[in-house]
Amino acid sequence: MNWLHEAFLEPTKIQAIIIISLVSAIGLYLGRIKVFNISLGITFVFFAGILAGHFGIVVNPDMLQFVQSFGLVLFVYALGLQVGPGFFSSLKKGGVAMNMMGLGVILLGLLMTLILHWTTGISLPNMIGLLCGAVTNTPALGAAQQALLQINPDSNNEVMDMALACAVTYPLGVVGVILAIILLKGLFLDKQGQEQKGPRDNTTYIAEFQVSNPAIYGKSIKDIMKLTNKHFVISRIWRNGKVSIPTSDTLLNEHDHLLIISVKSDVENIKTLFGEQENVDWNKEGIDWNAIDSQLISRRIVVSRSKINGVKLGSLRLRNLYGINITRVNRAGIDLLASPDLHLQIGDRLTIVGEANSVNTVGKILGDEIKRLNNPNLLSVFIGISLGLLLGALPISIPGISMPIKLGLAGGPIIIGILMGAFGPRFHLTTYTTMSANLMLRQLGIIIYLAGLGIESGANFFETVFRAEGLLWIGLGFLLTIVPVLIVGYIASQFLKLDYAHNVGMLCGCMANPMALNYANTTVEGDSPSVAYATVYPFSMFIRVISAQLLLMFFL
Repeated sequence: MNWLHEAFLEPTKIQAIIIISLVSAIGLYLGRIKVFNISLGITFVFFAGILAGHFGIVVNPDMLQFVQSFGLVLFVYALGLQVGPGFFSSLKKGGVAMNMMGLGVILLGLLMTLILHWTTGISLPNMIGLLCGAVTNTPALGAAQQALLQINPDSNNEVMDMALACAVTYPLGVVGVILAIILLKGLFLDKQGQEQKGPRDNTTYIAEFQVSNPAIYGKSIKDIMKLTNKHFVISRIWRNGKVSIPTSDTLLNEHDHLLIISVKSDVENIKTLFGEQENVDWNKEGIDWNAIDSQLISRRIVVSRSKINGVKLGSLRLRNLYGINITRVNRAGIDLLASPDLHLQIGDRLTIVGEANSVNTVGKILGDEIKRLNNPNLLSVFIGISLGLLLGALPISIPGISMPIKLGLAGGPIIIGILMGAFGPRFHLTTYTTMSANLMLRQLGIIIYLAGLGIESGANFFETVFRAEGLLWIGLGFLLTIVPVLIVGYIASQFLKLDYAHNVGMLCGCMANPMALNYANTTVEGDSPSVAYATVYPFSMFIRVISAQLLLMFFL
């Protein structure tokens, strides 16, 4: 049985892989457990690692360091690729206000961290560990640990204490945001479910309108579009019982019926423009679009040709050349309006209406080869990781700081990931990975990172928790969770007039707390919390990762 003893207890490379795999498997299994419909999910991997370290399991330190570093890099880079396409657009228009509110939550947390460090005497690295646990953000913890090692290469004990502080406050970090949501619900959500006027609803919406505005009789669609600053797509036109696809030169007559795709917030403006909206629900599931007329078909086509990657939709002139209409563009599960200025990306799914031959021709132009997308584009992944690590290692001199700072293992890859996800298609660089492939990379990275982090910090975890200092850490972590959320939530509701659904979604997004978002979605109808979460999450995640490092650089 010597081989069995060696496989599990001798700190070899094989033993490291076995232990990390078992810790990950046990943690993932425990992550299915829910208490009051709340689960810590993959964070149980962290606590499974802590238990393994507590019971004296020793793993090869070089392997443990590699696993943590590689897992963190893999996670933050894949995260950057995921949020990149929507990162800069989330900073525009209605997203600016919510992102500023989310930034307010982050800045309040950083300010409280510094104040508590100065008043309690707890070291700044430990306070940052408490903050990372309070906001349930292990990537920020990894970035802070790397920054601390950069400042002082001999600070291994402080690095481990940061992980302990994070582990102590993490569970209440999850629960604290949910408690804040419950308080906000009781304070600001109208008992009848009526909400204050919120931000612009950018979800796509299909509606039928009848032309009854004399001001547009006999005018072309091109001229009518100049009368409004709203963007919409006229998918079909009914005239004298016949259905056709209009072009920009089509003249509209009285009693024409139009099927229009727009964002939901613009429906009333479009109704004013055309005159009358028909009481028909075109947004319900199960509509057979091909049965609406005998000559036109509706088909979803996938962009898979690399030459189309980054090209503006309007520059292809598909509508004029082939008589088809692109009604919607679905990207990463989100429906976008098919505007001429939209840059297409590999993996976009276009809903196209037209005659069968024309639709098939457009399908060949765009690619429509799903099998090609099933193979992940690993070339861009490895190039991006390499560039991210190079950026992370680049010394950046800042006036007032004696030593140059580095973005590190977390900061560099997430910036390159965001830039490649956002701008790669414009330079015809294929950065597309399927949702499942991206999720696989992220989950694998964060799981092995949490497993290694837990094993490394587990030896001293319980003796830290069950002492006076540990109880103080728990209390301070809870304050770091709930106080910024309640303050900004109150200001957003009372002074900025943000409705409850978008308010709690924004708070969950800036706290990077999907467990709290799941609860928030149960308190209201519709997907407004999820929309707000997606709006602030990319920017907030970036700021969280970078700010943890900057706090150490400036104040340690």
